[in-house]
Amino acid sequence: MGVRLFHRSTRSIALTPEGQLFLERCRRIFEEVSAAELELAEIHGVPRGRLRVSLPLVGMLMMPAIGAFVQAYPEVDLDLDFNDRLVNVIDEGFDVVMRTGDATDSRLMTRVLGRSSYILAGAPRYFEQRGLPATPDDLRHHLGLRHRYPSTGLIEDWPLGRKRPKVEVDLPTVAVSSALEPLIFMAEQGLGLICVPEFSIRGQLADGRLVSVLEDCVSHSVTFRALWPASRQLSPKLRVFVDFLAETLFVR
Repeated sequence: MGVRLFHRSTRSIALTPEGQLFLERCRRIFEEVSAAELELAEIHGVPRGRLRVSLPLVGMLMMPAIGAFVQAYPEVDLDLDFNDRLVNVIDEGFDVVMRTGDATDSRLMTRVLGRSSYILAGAPRYFEQRGLPATPDDLRHHLGLRHRYPSTGLIEDWPLGRKRPKVEVDLPTVAVSSALEPLIFMAEQGLGLICVPEFSIRGQLADGRLVSVLEDCVSHSVTFRALWPASRQLSPKLRVFVDFLAETLFVR
């Protein structure tokens, strides 16, 4: 190699500074090889261990599917963080992030988990008192339960006008919330109308607690994605988590 790696004497042998540097580099190489072998072995192994997941606040409504995952894979320990801020997946140490919208970060792998159309809905008792709206203009005589974006403080518009230009309705508002669950609860109590993703009220629509209206006039859907660092091997625990949600979360 052209350099001395050892100091030798009749009684001892010791590394030279160059030898120490060479040894440290070799150790790192062997550690990387061992880590690569472990990752390859895990690909076909049993899903287990801690999985850090970042979800939007609306992710609370995904808990039935996530709870089913916990039952199906008891050796995977979920660490769930609910927030609507733009997290740094890599720097903050998340294994996977679930978000809506388009994927724009080239450092991340992504998979579409599903899409959900928006639904305008209210309780039967509410419509008994107020009547069923036949057109978006009729909403002026109804009461709205509105969602506010936590990150901006802006009130979310209701996406009305599928077959015509977007309709702006000056809807009387009785309550505003940064989370959907309180709005859904108040809608069930007959206090007003909500406009939310269909998956979030699927159970209420199925059992009649809520009824959808103006279905031909609501023009928006939301796409949910799972994103994870492209630099990391897809571990068994991450693979089964993403697969499970893609297969169950938005299935009718």
